[in-house]
Amino acid sequence: MAAISREEVAHLARLSRLAVTEEELGTLAGQLDVILQAVAQVGEVTAADIPPTSHSVPLTNVLRDDVVAPCLSPQEALSGAPDAEEQRFRVPRILDEDVAS
Repeated sequence: MAAISREEVAHLARLSRLAVTEEELGTLAGQLDVILQAVAQVGEVTAADIPPTSHSVPLTNVLRDDVVAPCLSPQEALSGAPDAEEQRFRVPRILDEDVAS
C-alpha cells in the first residue's frame, strides 16, 4: 500500500474544514499512513469461518415484560403542579415565537 501523501492530507483537511500547518501535514501524513496500514492488515485476515458479530461477548435481553399496573389519574398527577391547563402542566414560555420556528 502506498503511503498517504501530504497533498492527500491537505485535501482531507480542506474537506474537513481543518486549518493544518505545513509542519502538521507531515506529521499527520505519517500518522494516517500507520492507521491505514493497520486497517489494511485487519482486512487481510481470512475470516470465512468466523460469523459476523456486533459485540465481543454474547448479550441477553435483561428487560422485564411490560406489566399493566395502576397509575396516577391526571388529577392526581397535576395535584402538586403550580399551574395546569387542559390536563397538562403549564410552564412559562422560555423561547420567543421567532426562535421556536
